[in-house]
Amino acid sequence: MAPLAMTDKTFPSWPDVATQLVDVAAGRRAADTIITGGIWVNVHTRECLPAHDIAIAAGRIAFVGPDASHCRGDSTQIIEANGRYMIPGLCDGHMHIESTMLTPAEFARAVIPHGTTSAFTDPHEIANVLGLNGVRMMHDEALMQPINIFTQMPSCAPSAPGLETTGFEISAEDVAEAMAWPGIIGLGEMMNFPGVSNADPQMLAEIAATQRANKTVGGHYASPDLGPAFAAYVAGGPADDHEGTCEADAVARMRQGMRSMIRLGSAWYDVKTQITSITEKGLDPRNMILCTDDSHSGTITNEGHMNRVVRHAIDCDCDPLIALQMATINTATHFGLEREIGSLTPGRRADVILSSDLKTLPVEMVIARGAVVAEDGKCLVDCPHFDWPDMARSTVNMARDLAADDFDIAAPEGANAVTANVIGVVENQAPTRALKFELPVTEGRVQATGEVCQIALVERHRAMGTVTNAFVSGFGYEGRMAMASTVAHDSHHMIVVGTDAEQMALAANRLREVGGGITIFRDGEELALVALPIAGLMSDRPAAQVAADADALVQAMVDCGCKLNNAYMQHSLLALVVIPELRISDLGLVDVQKFEIIPLLEPQT
Repeated sequence: MAPLAMTDKTFPSWPDVATQLVDVAAGRRAADTIITGGIWVNVHTRECLPAHDIAIAAGRIAFVGPDASHCRGDSTQIIEANGRYMIPGLCDGHMHIESTMLTPAEFARAVIPHGTTSAFTDPHEIANVLGLNGVRMMHDEALMQPINIFTQMPSCAPSAPGLETTGFEISAEDVAEAMAWPGIIGLGEMMNFPGVSNADPQMLAEIAATQRANKTVGGHYASPDLGPAFAAYVAGGPADDHEGTCEADAVARMRQGMRSMIRLGSAWYDVKTQITSITEKGLDPRNMILCTDDSHSGTITNEGHMNRVVRHAIDCDCDPLIALQMATINTATHFGLEREIGSLTPGRRADVILSSDLKTLPVEMVIARGAVVAEDGKCLVDCPHFDWPDMARSTVNMARDLAADDFDIAAPEGANAVTANVIGVVENQAPTRALKFELPVTEGRVQATGEVCQIALVERHRAMGTVTNAFVSGFGYEGRMAMASTVAHDSHHMIVVGTDAEQMALAANRLREVGGGITIFRDGEELALVALPIAGLMSDRPAAQVAADADALVQAMVDCGCKLNNAYMQHSLLALVVIPELRISDLGLVDVQKFEIIPLLEPQT
């Protein structure tokens, strides 16, 4: 099938084509396409209705019923469903395209064969590096795609003012401006939850600008405290939250009128522990939404996207129809798009999956906006690329090459050992633990030893030359190695983790040389490199190529002793100073429970 291109800018609205849809439904005009003989998965009523047809005109659904023969003309394309399920295209309720390591175009190309036809994306990663210009570039490329990519205007750059320094800052004025852009669907996750709970004027101004534009405010409440602080956050206006990790979190959010977004990303496994609020506690499932949040290209290429999440929810004892509601109509309703996407009903965009099994969900054909866009795992359409300028490709601004002594941690004079505050990595979860370790001192320098290795945050936005050093535990690295990444949520400086200072310097300098990405060195040799030249976050190469590099990276981590599942995601979030308990920033070690900088070394007694 020949490739095609269709952009959101030219896609007609329902009112634009209502006359055509009415005439097709009445049989006065021929449909463009009819899908015939399928099982209609109706997510409005939670029914599977066999032997139904769908008639499509102008990229929208005109008619659904047992017999669409009256809509057929000489030029009508006929797609034989052959008894397969006709399922609405899947919607990702919350995700970051930058986390895939791909541009919006290559992200679209990667997820289309998996049945994702709508994504609600928050480009706050690029906002931290390139500011409002970066957001606009992501927004513009998103609108060029043959599927629906809606952009949420980032709310928090920096995510925690006073605790980190970003390349750019987002203001309430920026938010108000972006609300007029055609592809903006709402405000991205409001990560500064203490700011909202404490009525910070800028945070509330951003929320107000979004609400006055009648758009949705995304939430991010990464605290286990469900008392007055949580109540104050909800009162501030966020309408959803994806940071829950247990049943009580999901229940609290839904009871307070929020949508509980439960995620399965590359390393965030938060569905199983929260979906019990539906499967066991029996709460109304229309208030729960499935999402990915952060999935890298390897996961998408090898395992799937939203189809992976739906299958996982079903494996967690969720009724397949309820799981599909959580990935279609629930999401559409939440963002005010129930009359546009999320179901196979008249007027909606004709986003359809054909699948032979409702539980294992093989995606055999994907139709988006009335056009066949994928079949048998192959993308059949063009996904146009934005022309990314040089300023977006030159963002690793280090003052100089680093040396081993940049990673020295001085001990108090005369000390033979110290007590250090150490970041503890937790497998398959975003939160970390705040740990304390006794570490030895050699020639006046604190030494990482045993399960503890060193972490450094290298400033890369303004060439200030600063290196912040600390310690991390949980990766299991062995030998002389280091891993560096310019993906360092959310400030996106450079994170370097290693067991040897010389390897740490080699890794950091390599990323300066290539303009961003992720690399691993061992014994002076580079084991793997994922080059990410756009903002130090993304590649515009095809997903399969980036995924192959990412797979090699994961294998290199294993070869260096790391046995954690998808530990790259844990690495990249070590600077995320809005998720407890302990993180690193360019300003120091951050206690996210207290939202304050704490000393790396405990005072000597």
